[in-house]
Amino acid sequence: VQLQASGGGLVQPGGSLRLSCSRSGVTAQWLDIGWFRQAPGKEREGVSCLRTSDGSTYYSEAVKARFTISRDSARDTMYLNMNSLKPEDTAIYYCATVTCYPWAIDATGYWGQGTLVTVSS
Repeated sequence: VQLQASGGGLVQPGGSLRLSCSRSGVTAQWLDIGWFRQAPGKEREGVSCLRTSDGSTYYSEAVKARFTISRDSARDTMYLNMNSLKPEDTAIYYCATVTCYPWAIDATGYWGQGTLVTVSS
């Protein structure tokens, strides 16, 4: 399984970005994908995931109502649309294979390389 994250960059507070995570590999299609982030000096935290079997989603309290996760099955790509960005959203964002629950996200072993999001004026 290979995961490729992209779309990070510098954005002003209140702005938007869209992260993408493409996946490849023989068994990749059976695996759910989610997003984590790690801010400077902080532990990695789960951000969002989408359970493809039933479409249920998880969002952390920090991003709920601002971020939206979606999937393009034709492109086998997951997206994280991030709106109303705040300086505290600054972090390296990683996509990973996960077990996705509506109340939690658990990484299951495969990680993308990370993409840096910086929210600053």
